[in-house]
Amino acid sequence: MDNVSVITMFTLSGLNGIANYRVTLFALTLLCYCVIWLVNVTIIVTIVVDKSLHEPMYIFLCNLCINGLYGTAGFYPKFLVDLLSTTHVITYAGCILQGFVLHSSASADFSILVIMAYDRYVAICRPLVYHSVMTKQRVWIFVFFAWLLPFYLMFMSTITTSTSRLCGSRIPKIYCVNWLISNLSCTASIAKIIIPAFNYTFYFGHFIFVVWSYIYMIRTCRTSKENRSKFMQTCVPHLFSLIVFVASLLFDLLYMRFGSKELSQSVQNFMAMEFLIIPPIINPLMYGFKLTRIRYRIQSFVCCKSSVFRQKS
Repeated sequence: MDNVSVITMFTLSGLNGIANYRVTLFALTLLCYCVIWLVNVTIIVTIVVDKSLHEPMYIFLCNLCINGLYGTAGFYPKFLVDLLSTTHVITYAGCILQGFVLHSSASADFSILVIMAYDRYVAICRPLVYHSVMTKQRVWIFVFFAWLLPFYLMFMSTITTSTSRLCGSRIPKIYCVNWLISNLSCTASIAKIIIPAFNYTFYFGHFIFVVWSYIYMIRTCRTSKENRSKFMQTCVPHLFSLIVFVASLLFDLLYMRFGSKELSQSVQNFMAMEFLIIPPIINPLMYGFKLTRIRYRIQSFVCCKSSVFRQKS
């Protein structure tokens, strides 16, 4: 138990053996992070500035993009520093904070996607009561709880992790997660089993709701050409985003718990980074290209700026 007082730093061993190409990785990672900021900020600013886009679906999309920036901010700055450093360490407080940010962001992402599924369900299956159900007040209540519940659940999980007595300091990954920190505990704890089990059950319920809502939407769309058109325009981007997010997250979670250690470190790192690369880029691009009103608003802004530039030159 004496080890508890001396563990103030963790070693992230996922970046061992990258000395020969760390500059290349740094440049690619920095480019990726800049693209994430560019596409997400574009969608956020477009929705905030254009009052005609202050509707439930676009408000939820705006929050999805904000969450994408929040989650990636918990990983990329530290990762970029590590790529240029010869020692890959993180403080105890920094590790706990990073774990909280990544967990809460992933959970909030799922919560927001579930609310978007409910919004599409009401719009397609109950169009006559859509405006009475999705009022501005109710939309903001949904948004509030989509952030509050993940933050609260992950805060409880993080508190449980941070109170554990640790007998090790090596984390076999490129970032901190609660499960790997808990594996360093000197003793087992019921709370370490109950809280994650509750969280998984809670979000599995989210998944069941999404499946149920899409079954009803598909049934409804089969009987109406107008609903089919609405489904293709607004539900396909959402469904694609949901599949990409769940697949990216499951790859990492399942491998972290049950995967073989024989895979190369580069493949392990890519699997760990998938949900921090693909969804934050794909989500705004999918919605930006697919949703007509957002696409036209961005195109008109770009065309306006280019015409002003030509006039000045």
